Amino acid sequence: MSDFELLLREQTPQVLSALVRHYGHFDLAEEAVQEALLAAAQQWPTEGVPDNPRGWLIRVGSRRLTDLLRSESARRKREENAAVLAPVEEFVASGPEDDDHGGRDDTLTLLFLCCHPSLSAASQIALTLRAVGGLTTAQIAAGFLVPEATMAQRISRAKRSIKQAGSSFEMPPEAERDARMGAVLHVLYLIFNEGYTASSGTDLHSAELTTEAIRLVRGVRRLLPEDGEVAGLLALMLLTDARRLARTDADGALIPLAEQDRSKWNKEAIVEGEALVSDALAHSQLGPYQVQAAIAAVHGTAERAEDTDWAQIVALYQVLEQISDNPMVTLNHAVAVAMATGPKEGLALLEPLESDGRMTDHHRLEAVRAHLLEMSGDMVGAKASYLLAARRTTSVPERDYLKSKADRL
Repeated sequence: MSDFELLLREQTPQVLSALVRHYGHFDLAEEAVQEALLAAAQQWPTEGVPDNPRGWLIRVGSRRLTDLLRSESARRKREENAAVLAPVEEFVASGPEDDDHGGRDDTLTLLFLCCHPSLSAASQIALTLRAVGGLTTAQIAAGFLVPEATMAQRISRAKRSIKQAGSSFEMPPEAERDARMGAVLHVLYLIFNEGYTASSGTDLHSAELTTEAIRLVRGVRRLLPEDGEVAGLLALMLLTDARRLARTDADGALIPLAEQDRSKWNKEAIVEGEALVSDALAHSQLGPYQVQAAIAAVHGTAERAEDTDWAQIVALYQVLEQISDNPMVTLNHAVAVAMATGPKEGLALLEPLESDGRMTDHHRLEAVRAHLLEMSGDMVGAKASYLLAARRTTSVPERDYLKSKADRL
């Protein structure tokens, strides 16, 4: 990401927050901000970045929003709404000291709004990337491998849902805040996961999405530096993304963790992630992101695959299963047990997942079963499971890897 693009993305939530606070109309304000960002992308490279980029974006966005509101008012024949609009000149920032609204950072408020409980997870993700991340609809669509028109409809529906819910631009009541914070972190976690292992398509990962997820979580951490789960999520992302360059070969083929060239791992990210999770575990109430980060830290600090402390990882998964009802946790726990004590014990842990509706058709269940069967010496069963997993996945690199495993057997 270039410095210019990073500047625009960092300004996006603040500019949108300013417009929504002043005018309301989240849906139209978000559209106006996108047009302001487009204007900046067209003008700033040749004319130079203004001394007060946020003020510039607010002015352009404000003018466009006023046009949109007047058009909307005329279309609905509600001229009385236009009459109460504040003049644009009253809103335009004259300098940085008038632009920062007392230094207030409304990113968290905006995240709460984008993760409104009335929205589906897919809509929360799309709206967060657009409104808080500053990504264009085309960029979001490319990251999730769907047509731009499909993503545009998803974002439009999300904004309509928020409008129909009557949500205002303010922090949710304290009683709701923890639940909404959990939704915010989950959305950022899902964005990262989709970037790290794309659910479909020809590429294994999207650096655009993982980078954006890490940037957004860093922003949340600046606002909530004492929150252990925010720190845990950031640590988890850093420790996981540190392995990205070693996960594929020159042709884009998947390389499993045990076979990766660990000299390609990002050591700085590993050091930062380990420090974050160690501090969070020492000073915060235990949460699932912290435990997952601790597991990633055990992997990240092993110089070689054979140095991995699988017993410690098994213990951490046991803790994680107690605080998180997630079949993927059990799946990973089974792998850790197989590595620590043997494949038969790992296979036994897979049995409950066969009747779990969340996993019965998931390719990862068969992929793990294949791996453990291969470890146990059942090559016929392993080959059948590898092929079944390959048929179920929609990721081309994962499919090719699973088929190659079957072919070798």
